[in-house]
Amino acid sequence: MALPKINHPLFDLIIPSSKKKIKLRPMLVKEEKLLLMAKSSDDAKDVLSAVKQVVNNCIVTEGIDIDKLALFDIEYMFVKIRSFSVSNISKVSYRDSEDDEVYDFDVDLNAVEILFPKNIEKNIKVTNDIVVVMKYAEASLYDDDEFSKVDPRNLYDEMVIRCVDTIYEGDTKFDPNLVSKDELKEYLENFDISVYDSMRKFISLSPRLNYEIKYKNSKGSDRKITMSSLSDFFTLR
Repeated sequence: MALPKINHPLFDLIIPSSKKKIKLRPMLVKEEKLLLMAKSSDDAKDVLSAVKQVVNNCIVTEGIDIDKLALFDIEYMFVKIRSFSVSNISKVSYRDSEDDEVYDFDVDLNAVEILFPKNIEKNIKVTNDIVVVMKYAEASLYDDDEFSKVDPRNLYDEMVIRCVDTIYEGDTKFDPNLVSKDELKEYLENFDISVYDSMRKFISLSPRLNYEIKYKNSKGSDRKITMSSLSDFFTLR
Protein backbone atom coordinates (compact mmCIF):
# COMPACT_ATOMS: atom_id res chain seq x y z
CA MET A 1 0.00 0.00 0.00
CA ALA A 2 1.33 3.43 -0.95
CA LEU A 3 1.98 5.96 1.78
CA PRO A 4 -0.60 8.76 2.07
CA LYS A 5 -0.02 11.85 -0.05
CA ILE A 6 0.85 15.05 1.84
CA ASN A 7 -0.90 18.19 0.68
CA HIS A 8 0.93 21.36 1.62
CA PRO A 9 -0.73 24.75 2.13
CA LEU A 10 0.11 27.36 -0.48
CA PHE A 11 0.62 31.09 -0.13
CA ASP A 12 0.52 33.97 -2.58
CA LEU A 13 3.46 36.25 -3.21
CA ILE A 14 4.07 39.20 -5.53
CA ILE A 15 7.40 39.07 -7.39
CA PRO A 16 8.90 42.51 -6.62
CA SER A 17 10.45 43.20 -10.03
CA SER A 18 7.53 42.16 -12.24
CA LYS A 19 4.60 42.53 -9.80
CA LYS A 20 3.41 39.10 -10.94
CA LYS A 21 1.45 37.09 -8.38
CA ILE A 22 2.63 33.51 -7.88
CA LYS A 23 1.95 30.65 -5.50
CA LEU A 24 4.54 28.93 -3.34
CA ARG A 25 4.58 26.00 -0.97
CA PRO A 26 6.43 25.91 2.37
CA MET A 27 10.04 24.86 2.69
CA LEU A 28 10.22 21.16 3.57
CA VAL A 29 12.76 19.02 5.46
CA LYS A 30 14.64 18.28 2.24
CA GLU A 31 15.13 22.03 1.63
CA GLU A 32 16.17 22.58 5.24
CA LYS A 33 18.87 19.91 4.82
CA LEU A 34 20.05 21.64 1.66
CA LEU A 35 20.44 24.92 3.55
CA LEU A 36 22.20 23.28 6.49
CA MET A 37 24.73 21.74 4.11
CA ALA A 38 25.30 25.14 2.51
CA LYS A 39 25.77 26.78 5.91
CA SER A 40 28.44 24.26 6.81
CA SER A 41 30.36 25.14 3.66
CA ASP A 42 32.91 27.93 3.56
CA ASP A 43 31.96 28.66 -0.05
CA ALA A 44 29.57 31.59 -0.53
CA LYS A 45 28.65 30.15 -3.92
CA ASP A 46 27.23 27.05 -2.18
CA VAL A 47 24.99 29.27 -0.06
CA LEU A 48 23.72 31.23 -3.05
CA SER A 49 23.08 28.07 -5.07
CA ALA A 50 21.20 26.51 -2.15
CA VAL A 51 18.99 29.57 -1.70
CA LYS A 52 18.21 29.60 -5.40
CA GLN A 53 17.37 25.88 -5.35
CA VAL A 54 15.09 26.25 -2.34
CA VAL A 55 13.16 29.08 -3.96
CA ASN A 56 12.88 27.15 -7.22
CA ASN A 57 11.60 24.05 -5.39
CA CYS A 58 8.95 26.04 -3.55
CA ILE A 59 7.49 27.83 -6.58
CA VAL A 60 4.25 26.09 -7.57
CA THR A 61 3.19 28.44 -10.36
CA GLU A 62 4.27 27.10 -13.73
CA GLY A 63 6.27 29.02 -16.31
CA ILE A 64 8.60 30.83 -13.88
CA ASP A 65 12.21 30.83 -15.11
CA ILE A 66 14.22 31.08 -11.90
CA ASP A 67 17.35 32.21 -13.76
CA LYS A 68 15.52 35.22 -15.22
CA LEU A 69 14.32 36.54 -11.87
CA ALA A 70 16.24 39.45 -10.37
CA LEU A 71 18.65 38.70 -7.55
CA PHE A 72 16.55 40.74 -5.14
CA ASP A 73 13.47 38.73 -6.17
CA ILE A 74 15.18 35.54 -5.02
CA GLU A 75 16.34 37.12 -1.75
CA TYR A 76 12.86 38.47 -1.00
CA MET A 77 11.16 35.18 -1.85
CA PHE A 78 13.62 33.26 0.33
CA VAL A 79 12.83 35.47 3.33
CA LYS A 80 9.08 35.07 2.79
CA ILE A 81 9.38 31.30 2.36
CA ARG A 82 11.32 31.17 5.65
CA SER A 83 8.56 33.18 7.31
CA PHE A 84 5.76 30.97 5.98
CA SER A 85 7.59 27.70 6.62
CA VAL A 86 8.97 28.20 10.12
CA SER A 87 7.94 31.46 11.78
CA ASN A 88 7.73 35.12 10.86
CA ILE A 89 9.78 35.93 13.96
CA SER A 90 13.50 35.17 13.91
CA LYS A 91 16.27 35.91 16.38
CA VAL A 92 19.37 37.96 15.67
CA SER A 93 22.18 39.33 17.85
CA TYR A 94 24.45 42.30 17.21
CA ARG A 95 27.39 43.72 19.12
CA ASP A 96 27.07 47.49 19.53
CA SER A 97 30.20 49.29 18.32
CA GLU A 98 29.84 52.06 20.91
CA ASP A 99 29.34 50.20 24.21
CA ASP A 100 30.64 46.78 22.99
CA GLU A 101 27.57 44.99 24.38
CA VAL A 102 25.59 42.29 22.57
CA TYR A 103 21.89 42.97 21.97
CA ASP A 104 19.26 40.41 20.98
CA PHE A 105 16.40 41.31 18.68
CA ASP A 106 13.30 39.72 17.19
CA VAL A 107 13.12 40.23 13.43
CA ASP A 108 9.62 40.22 11.91
CA LEU A 109 10.12 38.69 8.48
CA ASN A 110 6.64 39.81 7.44
CA ALA A 111 7.90 43.39 7.66
CA VAL A 112 10.87 42.84 5.34
CA GLU A 113 10.40 44.85 2.15
CA ILE A 114 12.23 45.63 -1.05
CA LEU A 115 13.57 49.17 -1.11
CA PHE A 116 13.26 50.62 -4.62
CA PRO A 117 15.53 53.66 -5.06
CA LYS A 118 13.91 56.71 -6.58
CA ASN A 119 14.89 58.13 -9.96
CA ILE A 120 16.75 55.04 -11.13
CA GLU A 121 17.23 55.27 -14.90
CA LYS A 122 17.53 52.07 -16.92
CA ASN A 123 17.60 53.73 -20.34
CA ILE A 124 21.11 55.09 -20.78
CA LYS A 125 21.60 57.54 -23.65
CA VAL A 126 24.93 56.88 -25.36
CA THR A 127 24.54 59.19 -28.36
CA ASN A 128 21.63 60.94 -30.02
CA ASP A 129 20.87 57.67 -31.82
CA ILE A 130 22.10 54.94 -29.44
CA VAL A 131 20.41 53.93 -26.17
CA VAL A 132 21.41 51.09 -23.87
CA VAL A 133 18.61 49.54 -21.82
CA MET A 134 19.80 48.03 -18.53
CA LYS A 135 18.27 45.17 -16.54
CA TYR A 136 18.61 44.08 -12.93
CA ALA A 137 21.20 41.39 -12.21
CA GLU A 138 19.60 37.99 -12.71
CA ALA A 139 19.55 34.96 -10.43
CA SER A 140 21.61 32.99 -12.95
CA LEU A 141 24.64 34.69 -11.37
CA TYR A 142 24.12 32.67 -8.19
CA ASP A 143 25.64 29.53 -9.69
CA ASP A 144 27.70 31.05 -12.48
CA ASP A 145 31.21 29.63 -12.09
CA GLU A 146 32.79 32.34 -14.25
CA PHE A 147 31.16 35.15 -12.28
CA SER A 148 32.14 33.63 -8.91
CA LYS A 149 35.80 33.84 -9.90
CA VAL A 150 35.74 37.51 -10.93
CA ASP A 151 38.32 39.66 -9.16
CA PRO A 152 36.43 41.92 -6.69
CA ARG A 153 38.23 44.91 -8.21
CA ASN A 154 36.49 44.17 -11.52
CA LEU A 155 33.10 43.31 -10.07
CA TYR A 156 31.31 46.51 -11.13
CA ASP A 157 32.60 46.22 -14.69
CA GLU A 158 31.48 42.59 -14.82
CA MET A 159 28.04 43.55 -13.49
CA VAL A 160 27.69 46.25 -16.12
CA ILE A 161 28.36 43.71 -18.87
CA ARG A 162 25.88 41.22 -17.37
CA CYS A 163 23.16 43.84 -16.95
CA VAL A 164 23.02 45.18 -20.51
CA ASP A 165 19.59 44.05 -21.70
CA THR A 166 19.17 45.67 -25.12
CA ILE A 167 20.94 48.18 -27.34
CA TYR A 168 18.96 50.43 -29.68
CA GLU A 169 20.20 52.48 -32.61
CA GLY A 170 17.12 54.39 -33.67
CA ASP A 171 14.46 51.74 -34.27
CA THR A 172 17.00 48.96 -34.71
CA LYS A 173 17.27 46.56 -31.76
CA PHE A 174 20.49 44.71 -30.90
CA ASP A 175 20.60 41.70 -28.58
CA PRO A 176 23.91 41.67 -26.63
CA ASN A 177 23.54 37.92 -26.12
CA LEU A 178 24.20 37.42 -29.82
CA VAL A 179 27.76 38.74 -29.58
CA SER A 180 30.67 37.45 -27.52
CA LYS A 181 31.34 38.81 -24.07
CA ASP A 182 34.69 40.18 -25.22
CA GLU A 183 33.04 41.98 -28.12
CA LEU A 184 30.46 43.56 -25.81
CA LYS A 185 33.16 44.55 -23.32
CA GLU A 186 35.19 46.24 -26.06
CA TYR A 187 32.07 48.04 -27.26
CA LEU A 188 31.30 49.40 -23.78
CA GLU A 189 34.89 50.55 -23.30
CA ASN A 190 34.33 53.01 -26.16
CA PHE A 191 31.57 54.80 -24.22
CA ASP A 192 32.11 58.26 -22.74
CA ILE A 193 33.04 58.08 -19.05
CA SER A 194 29.83 59.91 -18.04
CA VAL A 195 27.72 57.34 -19.91
CA TYR A 196 29.54 54.42 -18.31
CA ASP A 197 29.17 56.05 -14.89
CA SER A 198 25.40 56.14 -15.46
CA MET A 199 25.48 52.40 -16.08
CA ARG A 200 27.46 51.86 -12.89
CA LYS A 201 24.98 54.02 -11.02
CA PHE A 202 22.14 51.78 -12.19
CA ILE A 203 24.00 48.79 -10.70
CA SER A 204 24.76 50.52 -7.40
CA LEU A 205 21.13 51.65 -7.00
CA SER A 206 19.58 48.25 -7.61
CA PRO A 207 16.63 47.45 -5.29
CA ARG A 208 17.54 45.61 -2.11
CA LEU A 209 16.05 44.00 0.98
CA ASN A 210 15.28 46.41 3.78
CA TYR A 211 14.56 45.92 7.47
CA GLU A 212 15.50 48.36 10.21
CA ILE A 213 16.14 47.68 13.89
CA LYS A 214 16.09 50.72 16.15
CA TYR A 215 17.17 50.61 19.78
CA LYS A 216 18.85 52.57 22.55
CA ASN A 217 22.15 51.25 23.89
CA SER A 218 23.45 51.30 27.47
CA LYS A 219 24.97 54.76 26.93
CA GLY A 220 21.58 56.17 25.99
CA SER A 221 22.45 56.56 22.31
CA ASP A 222 19.81 55.96 19.65
CA ARG A 223 21.08 53.25 17.32
CA LYS A 224 19.86 51.78 14.03
CA ILE A 225 20.78 48.55 12.25
CA THR A 226 19.79 48.11 8.61
CA MET A 227 19.50 44.59 7.26
CA SER A 228 19.80 44.73 3.48
CA SER A 229 21.65 41.68 2.17
CA LEU A 230 20.95 37.98 1.88
CA SER A 231 23.69 37.21 4.41
CA ASP A 232 21.86 39.34 6.99
CA PHE A 233 18.85 37.01 6.79
CA PHE A 234 20.45 33.68 5.94
CA THR A 235 21.95 33.25 9.41
CA LEU A 236 18.79 34.15 11.34
CA ARG A 237 17.86 31.76 14.13
